[in-house]
Parts: sequence; C-alpha cells; structure tokens
Amino acid sequence: MTDPRHIHISDYNYPLPDERIAKFPIAQRDHSKLLLYKHGEVGEDMFYNLPKYLPKGALMVFNNTKVIQARMHFRKTDANGDHTGALIEIFLLEPAEPSDYELMFQTSGHCAWYCLVGNLKKWKGGALTREIEINGQKITITATRGPIHGTSHRIDFTWSINDHSFAEIIDAIGELPIPPYLNRDTQESDKTTYQTVYSKIKGSVAAPTAGLHFTPEVLAAIDAAGIDREELTLHVGAGTFKPVKSEEIEGHEMHTEYISVRRDTIQKLIDHDASAIAVGTTSVRTLESLYYMGLKVLRNPNLSETQLHVSQWEPYGQEHIGDCPLCAPLDSLKALASWMDAHDLKVLNSSTQIIIAPGYDYKIVKMLVTNFHQPQSTLLLLVSAFVHGDWHKIYDYALAHDFRFLSYGDSSLLIP
Repeated sequence: MTDPRHIHISDYNYPLPDERIAKFPIAQRDHSKLLLYKHGEVGEDMFYNLPKYLPKGALMVFNNTKVIQARMHFRKTDANGDHTGALIEIFLLEPAEPSDYELMFQTSGHCAWYCLVGNLKKWKGGALTREIEINGQKITITATRGPIHGTSHRIDFTWSINDHSFAEIIDAIGELPIPPYLNRDTQESDKTTYQTVYSKIKGSVAAPTAGLHFTPEVLAAIDAAGIDREELTLHVGAGTFKPVKSEEIEGHEMHTEYISVRRDTIQKLIDHDASAIAVGTTSVRTLESLYYMGLKVLRNPNLSETQLHVSQWEPYGQEHIGDCPLCAPLDSLKALASWMDAHDLKVLNSSTQIIIAPGYDYKIVKMLVTNFHQPQSTLLLLVSAFVHGDWHKIYDYALAHDFRFLSYGDSSLLIP
C-alpha cells in the first residue's frame, strides 16, 4: 500500500461558492438529489430511488450514533453574584469520568468531560454556575476547570439535584452543535433535521450526514429489495471539521473516534464475505478499522479492547504487522470474531484514528453513500481514495448540475 504522507492538500481544492452550501435541509429528506458514480460514469437521480441501484443480497451498514446537545453556555458572575460577566462556551468532546459513553449519560450528580472552551482567556479560575429548570425543579449546574488534556480541558460538572441524569442536564442546558460553516445559530428544527431517523446511541458532536437522507420509506424499500441492514456506532468528534493546515498531510493529526460494534454485526460481515455498502465516511472508517483490529489479534490474542486502537498511519507502507502478513479481509474478521468469543464480548468497544487517503487499499467497503465534502478536507481524501483519484469528475458534475453541498446538501452513491 502506497504511503500518502507527502500528498499536498492543495491538490484537493475546488471552488465552493457560499451559495452552494446548503444552510438548511430540504423539506423531505429523501427528495434530495443523488449523484450516481459507477465505474467512471456519472449520472443522477433522486435519493428515494437509491434502493434500485443496490445489489440484492448485499449488506448495507449504518452509523446509529446520536448527536448530543454538546454546546453549553455559562456567564461569569460579578461581585454581586449576578450572571452579567463574560460569556463562556463549553463544548463537550469526549467523556472523562466515567469514560464510557453509556454510563456517562446515566450518571447523576457529577461527571467530567474533555472540552473545548470558548473565550477561555476570560475564565481565569473559579467555578461557573447556571440555573436551569427540569420538570418544575430548579437545578444549579456548576462547571469547574481542570487540567489541560491535549488541546482540550477537563471540565467537572456537578448539579444540585441528583435525581436527574447527565443526559437530562444537557438536554436542558445544551445546544445542538450544527457545523460552523453554516454560519447561523442552531434552530429548534435542527434538533430533528440534524439527526438520522435511525439514531440511537448518544455521543456524537456532529451528525453522520450521509444518513440524513434516509426515511422510514427508503429503509423499507431497501428491505423489500432484499438488501441486509446492519448498524454500528462511531461517535463523530469535533475533529471532523478540523481543516488540514499543513502543506503535506503528514503534518495533520487525525482525531480519535470511539467505535462500538456488536459481535452479531461482525458475523453478518463474515456472512457477506467481508463486503459492505457503507453509509457515510464514519461507517467507512469503522469498517476499515475492523480489518486492522483483526490483524492485531492474529498477532497477539491477549490484547485488550483499548489496545486494538488503530493509529493514523498504521495501514500504510507495510506488508506485515509484526510477524503477521496482511491477510484476506475475511480471515481478519474471523480472527476478530474468535477473539471476541474468547473474551466473552458481545460488543467491541475501541477507537480509531485511521486516515484514509489516496494510496489506501480498501478492504471491506465496496460501495459508498456520502455527501459532498469541504475542499482540502480529510473526507475528500477518503473519497478520492475510494474512486481511485476520480473525485474531480464527481465534484465537477455536482457543481455544474446544481447539487447542494456539505452537511445539509445532496448525496451520492459511489461504485468504483
């Protein structure tokens, strides 16, 4: 596999006028446009016709993560205790204590997160407080700044009434973090439109946007067409919007994202000969990471879940991982399934930092449903790798044929 570290991100630029960025979704999710790229040929249809382009008997994989209301605002208090001071924004990134997502949202009384802090220079020290009301009860939320953790801060939260979970707290105090490039405030409608209809597992700070086009009707049509569906979870981090600022992508650090995959899902992948149709780049990163996790356990069956973490450059420039040659995807998934059985795991919880760029050799994903991504982004690199460098043809067509771009924009089905 070719090492892509010296790719120049400027080679992945294209003109994107602001008016082509969809600021709001269309009224009916499945009435978005669908670009069709198949073996180098480009055409278009409507998204509700997607099922007719999918092969019967294939496996389609969705990311069922749910976006949380991760943006919280506090005002500093003045000498009289009035909340009239500087506005401080706290943006939840990942759980610190407890570190498990599911436990975090169930916890009551106290928890801690790693967060980005806006207007940090105005928060010299001391606690921030805010009063909210849940079911008629007044509750005081307190935020205390802890040590720096990488580029984020640990923030400890306490609340005065322990009857309420942290999930209830952020539902009451938080705002849904729509993408910064929309250049608008979050609206009440975003709480519905910026979630997929199949979202279940809370934890993302950005939506897996390829899934926003699906409706119950389209999902039913997929089932009727004889296509299997499976779900996995990757919690999308704020790093998904992080621009590549280095000239070569070697200088860009990918964010770590947390994944959760059921043993049954891995079995379904095995039953489909380690081949899948991925809905969205988050599903791609999860599925492709599973391959490298399988290689790790082939080498060392005594690894823990956290030790299965896939680092950014791990897939590149190697024919072996340790003494283990790169093997067929099916063999790798079988090894991972056996490892889970040996450790009595029904769900695999680990993480990935994988970067997929031209030079990457896809292992599991054979078709991809995805939106149109920002210029000079890691997501555009992923698409280019998938279509063997043919991304210009796709994006030139989309720009010339009035497609809407980015999170609330139109979709594409890519078949290399």
